[in-house]
Amino acid sequence: MSLKDNLNFSTSRRFAPLFGTQFLGAFNDNLFKTALFVMISFYGLGQNDFLPASQMLNLGALLFILPYFLFSAISGQLSTKFDKAKLARAVKLLEIVVMAAAAFGFYIQSAPLLLFCLFCMGAQSTLFGPLKYAILPDYLNDKELIMGNSLIESGTFLAILFGQILGTAVAGIPPHIVGIMVVAVAAAGTVTSLFMPSVPAKDPAARLEPNIAKGTWVLLKETFAQRELYAAIIGISWFWFVGSVYTTQLPTFTQIHLGGNDNVFNLMLALFSVGIAAGSVLCAKVSHQRLHLGLVAVGALGLTASGLLLVWLTHGQRFTELQGLGWFLSQANAYPVILTMIAIGFFGGFFSVPLYTWLQTASSDAFRAHAVAANNIVNGLFIVTAALLSAALLWLFDSITLLYLAVAAGNLPLIAYLIKLEPQFLSDLKGYLKK
Repeated sequence: MSLKDNLNFSTSRRFAPLFGTQFLGAFNDNLFKTALFVMISFYGLGQNDFLPASQMLNLGALLFILPYFLFSAISGQLSTKFDKAKLARAVKLLEIVVMAAAAFGFYIQSAPLLLFCLFCMGAQSTLFGPLKYAILPDYLNDKELIMGNSLIESGTFLAILFGQILGTAVAGIPPHIVGIMVVAVAAAGTVTSLFMPSVPAKDPAARLEPNIAKGTWVLLKETFAQRELYAAIIGISWFWFVGSVYTTQLPTFTQIHLGGNDNVFNLMLALFSVGIAAGSVLCAKVSHQRLHLGLVAVGALGLTASGLLLVWLTHGQRFTELQGLGWFLSQANAYPVILTMIAIGFFGGFFSVPLYTWLQTASSDAFRAHAVAANNIVNGLFIVTAALLSAALLWLFDSITLLYLAVAAGNLPLIAYLIKLEPQFLSDLKGYLKK
């Protein structure tokens, strides 16, 4: 597919409204969450409420991810039973309602109300998750699908980055202005959703299971019974495990091992996000309109090599005073570290894009939304596991570089396991390298 063809489909009414809706949703999630967390941490929001600031941050992180476990099964059922474009519009209208409540929470400076809104935003994102990936094969043909996935993924990570940066920047302004901003972004996302073409329901007679535990168990059982879906989900979940470990520990890593302040942290976060965006798009380009699972192995090996290099560059460095961006850029190993952070994100994009495409193409039309919903549940489990394992390793060894070393090395047994599940990972790589 030529650059002109990519531009044509990416700006077409088939794809652009979905991209805009997803981008604005991810941006708003992170704008709201980051602004709220920074207000709690640095501006005294909720200081007279029921929990200390550190515990409110932990509660907020839990509340945002909890809906992925509670509502993913029902979200997959809804995406199968109804027109996904109409469902998207309903979900975006819900976002306006939630953000209006959040705006009131900012105005009255109520941390409990804002934390409740954070939970509701997590629920809204959970409802939109299966929809956005399940609808792509309806909008794009087989030759466009891998590029479509790469653009969705790269756009999502850039939206997360921009939302975090803006959320940090606006946390110190009058809170009611932040409330107006998140409502405005929600409204903009609702407008873009109005232009998403309708898609007939895959199974209008599908039954909605109100029992959350039963619905989740049945969903996972049915999904894991299909080997290709299971392998794709394990791979995608590992990608989120790795990304979660790197980004969660990045502020402390920047302080201790790079000696940098918040500006240096923002640079590292930007490099990681831009790397993922670049890797996602280049992966689609070198795929030549076809799914090549061998590129997942390339991504895993690249993640290992770049992760080990980052540890080698920084493991002997420990700083007690924080310096700014100019000081960091004057250091001898600054540019190797910069290139390595880009490489980690880049190979993450290479690793994940084929897996998302495989998840979509390996599932039937009627089951696709369910498969994406199951993927979201397992992603959440891996992210929670990453947090618990990180906490345990840091408590035992007090070393972020050791944690990063373990994650880099962990890519190897993971890809070995995926090859065992699906030998096509290895055969595709060999075939691709011979061309």
